[in-house]
Amino acid sequence: MPNRRGAVAVLASAALLAACQSLPPAPATESHRPAFTQIGIATWYGPHFQRRRTADGERFDMHALTAAHRTLPFNSYVRVTDLATDRSVIVRINDRGPYRSHRIIDLSSRAARELGIRGDGIARVRIELVNVGETSALDGRAQE
Repeated sequence: MPNRRGAVAVLASAALLAACQSLPPAPATESHRPAFTQIGIATWYGPHFQRRRTADGERFDMHALTAAHRTLPFNSYVRVTDLATDRSVIVRINDRGPYRSHRIIDLSSRAARELGIRGDGIARVRIELVNVGETSALDGRAQE
């Protein structure tokens, strides 16, 4: 009998330990990919448009992290990555444009400066739609 009790105790302990193990992490799925990505040319705009109305009705502030895109909804956020330097910034879409062919986004002066493209004026970039939860250091609107 004592051997039987010991065997039952060992099996019960093993079952408890197995039940306490965590499951392996789920494999990466399609849902972890950005809902929208685009690669193309970015430009910037600044002093000439300062305080003018943007397409969403607010006044343009060249010192805010904002941008113009032809189709993305207003107040959506995109990560813009300079493909040559791998520097990135997150901006809020508040205007329409650019209106020149082969360009996909017009950045505010500040966003261009943070990417390091103000001197050149243009850069090849990738833009990815991001969730508001991923936007930490943005212009004041994201933190309101």
